[in-house]
Amino acid sequence: MAVPISRQFIDSLWMESIVPSLCEYIRIPALSPLFDPDWERHGHIERALGLIAYWCHAHAPRGMQLDVVRLPGRTPLLLLEIPGDGEDTVLLYGHLDKQPAMSGWSPGLDPWTPVLRGERLYGRGGADDGYAAYASLAAILALQHAGLPHARCLVLIEAGEESGSPDLPAYIEHLRERIGTPSLIVCLDSGAGNYGQLWLTVSLRGMIGARLRAGVLGEGVHSGGASGVAPSSFRVLRQLLARLEDAATGRLLLPELYVEVPADRLQQASAVAAALGDAVWRDLPLLDGVRPMGEDNLERVLNRTWRPTLSVTGADGLPPLESAGNVLRTHTALALSIRLPPTADAEAAFAAVRRTLEHDPPCGARIAFEGKAASGWNAPALAPWLAHSLADASERHFGRPFMCMGEGGSIPFMGMLGVSFPLAQFMITGVLGPQSNAHGPNEFLHVPFARRLTACVAQVLHDHHAARS
Repeated sequence: MAVPISRQFIDSLWMESIVPSLCEYIRIPALSPLFDPDWERHGHIERALGLIAYWCHAHAPRGMQLDVVRLPGRTPLLLLEIPGDGEDTVLLYGHLDKQPAMSGWSPGLDPWTPVLRGERLYGRGGADDGYAAYASLAAILALQHAGLPHARCLVLIEAGEESGSPDLPAYIEHLRERIGTPSLIVCLDSGAGNYGQLWLTVSLRGMIGARLRAGVLGEGVHSGGASGVAPSSFRVLRQLLARLEDAATGRLLLPELYVEVPADRLQQASAVAAALGDAVWRDLPLLDGVRPMGEDNLERVLNRTWRPTLSVTGADGLPPLESAGNVLRTHTALALSIRLPPTADAEAAFAAVRRTLEHDPPCGARIAFEGKAASGWNAPALAPWLAHSLADASERHFGRPFMCMGEGGSIPFMGMLGVSFPLAQFMITGVLGPQSNAHGPNEFLHVPFARRLTACVAQVLHDHHAARS
């Protein structure tokens, strides 16, 4: 039966109210605490929270209770409670903290200046993940506008996701009685393979984030007098990384970092590769002549969703080129990002990496390895009602079937909720599609896609109530 959700209502709300408020949100450099340790004094997170809370209060669904929850020494949390019909609870999640600006924005674009070009709203945080609070409330408003029932809804917006959600466990425990036991969890902080259909995230990789340092000298020494005698700290790190990764292929070498890909996820990956074709890699900003990894598109999809990878994301001990002298340096340090398969044992993987890097240091160099590991997440099987609802919503609002896809990134909240609420169903989705470039330059929100996604969330909320009644 057709669900009379008004797309006109949703589109008008987005264009007349949500987009202008998101523009103001983009202007606020609300860096996550990991990137702004003095966040409380700077007040940017508080400004972003106040802006979103003001909009939610001004557009409150019937009976909504708005609370800013604060625990000592932690980032604040915005909680919206909207009463509904029946005994069930839906938990909707997003975050308002941001990644740093990063360099390389195109001419006319800036991380803290909103720019609407055609269908794209450019600026830091609009897509990751400032839109989530607005879209969650808009979906509920659309149901109430259409006179359609929904379950009790809790919208939870945190302010530390980009730092690994360190404060969230404390808030979940603090609010445990109020949250109850959600039967559906909606997360609007994930990706999309294209902007033409609904995408459901069914797995997320885990991660090891660490710093590896090799020290060789107490002070810098002229390379003409020391090279060939004192070992190079850079070469020591090259040797250590070769223990983890095949430099020619990028394949990681430790068996503790691998799992067997489940049959259903392999089938879904094959469907994604067929649907996207070469867009799997052509949508990346590869320089001319740079070839993608993997023998075919299925291998590439699996590489970014179910296989471990190593990336060097930062370095220390290397002076800028313009000030680099002929000196053998005291040390080299690297920031490592190791992505883990969704079902890998993150702690066992971390221990294996540590053993491999710290054992028998090359040339007796001083090796320091520090970091932490976070587990991934693999969604439970879809309940028949949710599978039907997602299929119907995608056809109705996009005109194409919905797709299931693993994501290569991590959302710490998902693993936490998967353990806390093992019987819940999950709708994990988002607007981070091709070239939207979360965390990088030229981040944008595809506005028409976000509007359609909002309508899909509204339909799933209504179908959830119908299935549970």
